[in-house]
Amino acid sequence: MMERIVVNTGVPYEVLLENGLLEHAGELTAGAVAGRKAVIACDGLIAPQYLNTVRAAFGHAGFETSACLLYGGEKGKTLAAVEQLTTAAAEADLGHDGLFVALGGGVTGDITGLAASLYMRGIDWVQLPTTLLAMADAAAGGKTAVNAAGEKNLIGAFHQPRLVLCDPDVLKTLPLQLMDEGMAEIIKYGAIGSAELLDSIRNGAQPETLITACIRMKAAIVEQDEHDRGQRRLLNFGHTFGHALERLNDFAIYHGEGVAVGMLIAAFAAEQHGLCPAGVYEDLRLLVKANHLPACTRFTAADIARTALRDKKRVGDVLTLIMPTARGRCELFPIATGDLEGFIACCDGTVTGCAEEKTREI
Repeated sequence: MMERIVVNTGVPYEVLLENGLLEHAGELTAGAVAGRKAVIACDGLIAPQYLNTVRAAFGHAGFETSACLLYGGEKGKTLAAVEQLTTAAAEADLGHDGLFVALGGGVTGDITGLAASLYMRGIDWVQLPTTLLAMADAAAGGKTAVNAAGEKNLIGAFHQPRLVLCDPDVLKTLPLQLMDEGMAEIIKYGAIGSAELLDSIRNGAQPETLITACIRMKAAIVEQDEHDRGQRRLLNFGHTFGHALERLNDFAIYHGEGVAVGMLIAAFAAEQHGLCPAGVYEDLRLLVKANHLPACTRFTAADIARTALRDKKRVGDVLTLIMPTARGRCELFPIATGDLEGFIACCDGTVTGCAEEKTREI
């Protein structure tokens, strides 16, 4: 049975989830957009598996399509990739009623969404996510960005898609490490607002169930705060420290791996400073380990704090952290930048500045 979730942003759109949706992507998209010419942006690693299927689906629905292959991974998330895609659109004579289609994971979606916001001052785009992380989190919400000057997501825009189509069948070909990465974001959703979701993860719920729960939570948050000025910042739980770890590792780790350790840094510090009851950190740690994600890092609190202070969410001398206050609940926690290192120094030897036996470190 198809799940339909409406995201009520300035221009509402649907997120659809059902096995086999890729084969119907064209007809579903035709009902959401006016134009019939599309450029499909596709991760080069995904193209051999799904690009022909998607182009055929759009062709059957009356679309004229061309494809632009992108280099995947964080190191490929650059303005050069945005230029590559907009150049492909110009060469395909894509007009104001044209369409970008993002076929791939979160990186492909970020590049495509930003390109769609810029090309001809904004055209429609749709998301066809092919990773668990993108389905559960990145594909909905309209945050688009690329990396620049060694910084994560430095250049971006809010540009909502017209439609998101999640086909869980594609997860059958997803490498196990990428499935694990996606679980980090799903754990995040449980940690910020749903102890029930944490229980579902622990009990081995199917990906479709977990994805649907996350999309519903994100839709509710984004509807209240489309442009990330208030409660939407809860979705950044684990990300300030996680992004710092990505930079410290020269983007050689997966985003979800950084987020996993970032959540544990926040949870351990929260317990040590009395912001949440004992047991919140251990509950998250066990979930992280059960999903084959790293639970510690060789980098110290000083390393992470120094790098985190470059976070784009910093306002003057204040950085807003997302900290757990109970199992399944987080709150915004502003902290003076000069206090950050001391605040997480308690993590050294437990989450930071150490390696734990039988646990992958980053």
